[in-house]
Amino acid sequence: MTQISKNEMKKLLKDTKTIAIVGLSSKSERPSYGVAEYLQNYGYKIYPVNPAETEVLGEKSYPDLKSLPVIPDLVNVFRKSETVLPIVDEAIEIGVKFIWFQLGVINDEAIKKSQDNNINVVVDKCLAVEHRLLGL
Repeated sequence: MTQISKNEMKKLLKDTKTIAIVGLSSKSERPSYGVAEYLQNYGYKIYPVNPAETEVLGEKSYPDLKSLPVIPDLVNVFRKSETVLPIVDEAIEIGVKFIWFQLGVINDEAIKKSQDNNINVVVDKCLAVEHRLLGL
């Protein structure tokens, strides 16, 4: 499993403006909520992707990636590892170029499929923590 370098990560995050957050919950105690709020505070436009939600952090929630009004610059995944392959399939279908699997989200098949389709991948890291560590 090859991940992008810190320099590549920094460049990609600097170039990123829109982030789809798959599995984003409206429950403020959930890690997805805290990360999304952090990203909003740093000027990123977030798109919640969760069929169980209608709105999160003031943003309309979408049932899946194909329903989004834009192709996001980055897809941030807060789902169980065994459920991420269909998310990767959707990301490929709509032309996503950057997928971030949050802490604990590791699926070798999904990672390989992403990379085989020229999608930059970060695995098992927290987007908010890495953003902070990179000094962005």
